[in-house]
Amino acid sequence: MEVCGGQTHTIVKYGIDHLLPGEVELVHGPGCPVCVTSLEMIDKAHAIARCPDVIFCSFGDMLRVPGSEFDLLVLKSRGADVRVVYSPMDCLKIARANPGKKVVFFAIGFETTAPGNAMAVWQAHRQGIKNFSVLVSHVLVPPAMEAILQSPLNRVQGFLGPGHVCTVMGYHEYEPIAERYHVPIVVTGFEPMDLLEGVLMTLRQLEAGTAVVENQYPRVVKREGNQAAQDLVKKVFETCDRKWRGIGSIPRSGYRLREEFYEHDAERLFEVDKIDTQEPSVCISGLVLQGVKKPHDCPAFGKQCTPQHPLGATMVSAEGACAAYYAYGRHLEAGKKALQPV
Repeated sequence: MEVCGGQTHTIVKYGIDHLLPGEVELVHGPGCPVCVTSLEMIDKAHAIARCPDVIFCSFGDMLRVPGSEFDLLVLKSRGADVRVVYSPMDCLKIARANPGKKVVFFAIGFETTAPGNAMAVWQAHRQGIKNFSVLVSHVLVPPAMEAILQSPLNRVQGFLGPGHVCTVMGYHEYEPIAERYHVPIVVTGFEPMDLLEGVLMTLRQLEAGTAVVENQYPRVVKREGNQAAQDLVKKVFETCDRKWRGIGSIPRSGYRLREEFYEHDAERLFEVDKIDTQEPSVCISGLVLQGVKKPHDCPAFGKQCTPQHPLGATMVSAEGACAAYYAYGRHLEAGKKALQPV
């Protein structure tokens, strides 16, 4: 299992999974930060964005992620002040320029984006920018990997670790997982050759009966990671339980703001913590994110669910597995197989 959406797209784009022998199967994990953001959190974002005195800021890939009723792009078309930013630091400029407005940034992502979001909160706190807050939906990779390994549906025998996350956090925190569950973990880059070498390193471990963490991506990743980024994240965030879209709550799998930064906590300021929603039954994105199903196993894939009319986040996000399968014609392959005579 690769646990990064960027790796998924490389695998599907270059047909790496088709190049491997039949004994080796690549399954796609919960590596897309947009995809795993819970429906409940999307609805909270919509509730805040609808407030008349709010400027709601987000990265562009969140605008078309469906909530219970619609997406942020629909809200924008109805008059909500929803803006795309390229960095959370841009929101501080917007907040200073609009003192009569409440500027909220939708802070999603894995450990990769946490340092930038932490810096925005840290600077807002230090500069006394009171009208800036963040709706935090950060998720963490190691607890998700453990949840997959503990699941009765688990089929994963080895992991291709997320190179971008390990650039920030290092890979020492994966070593207890490899030892506890006796599963090889190979931290891998994003080029086709990176992934092929990562698969080879994983298979060599499986054949030898070993289970350790190896680093295929040494040109970027070090065992200790980026200590300055980690220190900043620890100052601003603390771990908490977090709901994952299609999966449910995973203990200590997310970040939330520490108490000293509560004045920048949008979930508390706008009192949206009581919103509770249910995932639509037609979408199997949860099973896709757990590596139990492939996108073409979904009866709606490529039919009722397309990038133009998505039913779930895995079809919307640029890193989603369903979007990758659709972009590179896997829905057409599934259709051809269905038409073949038995």
